[in-house]
Amino acid sequence: MKSWIRKAHRWLGLVFSITLLMSSGSGVLHTVMTRTQAAPPPARPSGAALDVSSVILSVKEAVACLPHGMQASAIQLRSLFGKPHYQILTAEGRPYYVNAATGATDATWDEVHAAEIATRFLGGQPVTKTDYLTQFNQEYIGIFRILPVYRFDANDGKGTRVYVSTVTGSVTRHTDDQKQFEANVFSMVHKFGFIRNKNLRDWSLILVTGGVFVVSLLGIVLFFLTRPRRKHGST
Repeated sequence: MKSWIRKAHRWLGLVFSITLLMSSGSGVLHTVMTRTQAAPPPARPSGAALDVSSVILSVKEAVACLPHGMQASAIQLRSLFGKPHYQILTAEGRPYYVNAATGATDATWDEVHAAEIATRFLGGQPVTKTDYLTQFNQEYIGIFRILPVYRFDANDGKGTRVYVSTVTGSVTRHTDDQKQFEANVFSMVHKFGFIRNKNLRDWSLILVTGGVFVVSLLGIVLFFLTRPRRKHGST
């Protein structure tokens, strides 16, 4: 029994030590990332100051400017083109914008609003829209929580990009090539990000973490089975 446990502990320990090396190494990288990468951007509106004196339309009048049959589920006042606009959220998808002074509206203004947020966040740097996400991907993962978001890239030679939510009026993620390389390495070795299928990835993580648990348990059992025993009659 002792021999079997010792062999199982030895060989399982050798196999699953790879997982321990990956976890400990990625843990070191995670600590480094917390010191080298800036904190996530604050989840607060980043628009320009609003000139409320130019707001002429009431909320009821603004909602009346929506396409026929649409109903508002939420309404916010946002700065767009430097002027106040009603941002009206509906069940149909992207927000509608209504000029709070003239009642003008345009279906493309949500993207314009997102670009203004991105440019302002990057200190006036021009940006290019490269994506519109309605689900998470390898770079914009579930921990960022907010969808949908626009992705805008800056032509600064560093691969800087930001993800923007027009519903919150804020940048939800800010990264570049160097930061993303570190994040990708961490995801690969700590969370098995190289396995694209989520079910397979989750079961693989359960397998290796369960294996580490078994190895640790065998080590404890082996410790007690092989501990020195006191001879009878010794004092």
